[in-house]
Amino acid sequence: MISDIKIGITGLPGSGKTFALHRVIEMLRESDLKIGGMIDEPLTDGRRKTGFLVKDIMTGESQVFAGLDVESKTMIGKIGVDLAKFEEIGIAAIKRACAECDIIVIDEVGKVEVESQAFIDAVKEALDADKPMILTLHKKSRNPLLQDIRRRDDVRILEVTPTNRNLLPYKIVRLMNGENV
Repeated sequence: MISDIKIGITGLPGSGKTFALHRVIEMLRESDLKIGGMIDEPLTDGRRKTGFLVKDIMTGESQVFAGLDVESKTMIGKIGVDLAKFEEIGIAAIKRACAECDIIVIDEVGKVEVESQAFIDAVKEALDADKPMILTLHKKSRNPLLQDIRRRDDVRILEVTPTNRNLLPYKIVRLMNGENV
């Protein structure tokens, strides 16, 4: 029995938001739940970030949407961002999750992603769906979408730290199972 809880995982860059999210997805999949949505994964050359990939959790389809060789008005340091490529996979994944899945996952509602109005609209639509949801949220952004999510009564915000990053996935799964933690 899964509850309709919506959980926002926040934390500083590198604190383990995506790590915790991956563990939660693994644990929930053991319950035969249909999980959908999107995940952003950093690409590195072993030492530093060189780009980002967006992945549809349900289909496994993925696409590099940011890299050192991408020319764009939207930049993360020296990394250019192709919002059209991000939207192509990310928006479709969110909409598919809203329509077909038991649990909606959105990683990450961050500085880059909120540059896309289509992404903002898809996130709002997903938040209004009567389905459990897990989002990772940029900790410091003052973007109106992030502020709205933080203010919602139906979203429980949990902060991941290097200290709790290994235990947090268990707490999230218990919350999703309707336990009071």
